[in-house]
Amino acid sequence: MIFSAPLVTGRLVQRYKRFLADIILDDGGPITSSVPNTGSMLGLTDPGIRVWLSQSDDSKRKYAHTLQIVEAQGTLVGINTGLPNRIAEEAILAGLLPALSGYRDLKREQKYGANSRIDILLTDPERPAAYVEVKNVHFSRTADLAEFPDSPTARGAKHLDELGNMVENGHRGVMLYVIQRDDCDRLRICGDLDPVYARAFERAMGRGVEAYAIRCHITPSGIAATAAIPIID
Repeated sequence: MIFSAPLVTGRLVQRYKRFLADIILDDGGPITSSVPNTGSMLGLTDPGIRVWLSQSDDSKRKYAHTLQIVEAQGTLVGINTGLPNRIAEEAILAGLLPALSGYRDLKREQKYGANSRIDILLTDPERPAAYVEVKNVHFSRTADLAEFPDSPTARGAKHLDELGNMVENGHRGVMLYVIQRDDCDRLRICGDLDPVYARAFERAMGRGVEAYAIRCHITPSGIAATAAIPIID
């Protein structure tokens, strides 16, 4: 995934109201940026950290800048939760996840379950359909270890239950975690911050849902999945 235009740089002043951040650009100008992330962004919002933003020339937008990348814990971290579906699609088509390779058709945002949309639907007349739910991961508090989620997510638990329903209906249910940082070689479900999600994950695995994780390389030019990594207990 390549950014369509060069990102601008600055320093974070504060994030607030979840979707907004005050930033001092490197050219000295203070701006307010949109933040495309509903989570807590735990560990990624310290005042003064270096940030990268895209800039839109759409005059109808209230905020021209969108936060894309932050520098934290010595690495670049992608925070835009609107990008993992695209990253996941590229990884699947590139064969990075052999278990999901070889399907004839890939579609995004298809209706399924109880008033939900699946992020990626893989279909082929020779194989069961694969319903792939994609989650963005950027939380790490232990060296080399990514964790999900970084805050309670009832919606995430619901998605796991719906994937289990797909398995029981004869399809494949797949949970794919896209880690928007390259300093982690393992993923763990964060049961202390969201025990409800952790129980839903265990329940889904017991019902036959598959789970995979991919690590990404982040640069100011783009974000690309580079390797599948294990999910540990």
